Amino acid sequence: MSDSMIRLLAYDGKISIVCAKTTELVEKARRTHDLSPLATATFGRLLTITSIMAQEMKKSSDKITIQLKGNGKIGTMIATANNFPKVKGLVSNPHVDLPLNEFGKLDVGGAVGQEGYINVIKDIGLKDPYIGISPLTSGEIADDFTNYFINSEQRQSAVALGVLVDKNGVRSAGGYLINPMPDATEQEISKVEQSIFKAGAISKMLDENLSLLDIAKKVTGDEKIKVLEDNIIPIYECDCSKEHMTEGIASIGKEELEDIIQTDGKAEIICQFCNKKYKFSKEELENIKDNLIEDKK
Repeated sequence: MSDSMIRLLAYDGKISIVCAKTTELVEKARRTHDLSPLATATFGRLLTITSIMAQEMKKSSDKITIQLKGNGKIGTMIATANNFPKVKGLVSNPHVDLPLNEFGKLDVGGAVGQEGYINVIKDIGLKDPYIGISPLTSGEIADDFTNYFINSEQRQSAVALGVLVDKNGVRSAGGYLINPMPDATEQEISKVEQSIFKAGAISKMLDENLSLLDIAKKVTGDEKIKVLEDNIIPIYECDCSKEHMTEGIASIGKEELEDIIQTDGKAEIICQFCNKKYKFSKEELENIKDNLIEDKK
């Protein structure tokens, strides 16, 4: 079963849920950044919630960027996506390694740390982007985003994120976001809470090859759940290009460019999001410099 994401409504439209399978997406990120098992489990969670939040945006030009910075050894993680959702990201310490936690699992909370913040920037075509900041509460990421939604977006939420890693890479990855609507009753919310508790880990359900629809039914407790959209395919893909890199070189200014031309006679830029290398010859650098002079005339 390839990666996918579905949007649903439970209890006659009173509970919304987005459910995602991101196994291939996280595996591509693992290979791209040569991530350790712990970094895979940690960064994979951020990529998954970024994908889920990205699909809420309306236009293809909309963009979401999430920065998660804690005091743990993985350092800063950044993920960015459009509404496709096409997501990419980077990690300060891709090779982070810690002993297993008290439950014998990868110590995601220890890698992230309990002090720090989540910073969400949504560029949706307004004059200024929406910026939401929320402190970390546990470093477990799902808990931290549950707290973010309450504090920054004033919406009660249930967030589950999971990545199962073995010696061959990512076995399963995914997550869900559940939001009660204003007309949801306490009884319905309570039933969802009990169902989430009984359902267990999202990564385990995916590893057992449960479909996203079955998972959604299981975590809401509603067999009559209604599918709104089921053709969403999240992917890990970088949108870098030589044109973008040219703009980056131009931004350093004429003097710096001249110094590079005289000293090295060439330049190589590596994209932080996908590690693709872009080489610029002396002639190309001189053209960039000459265009800078013409622009300023």
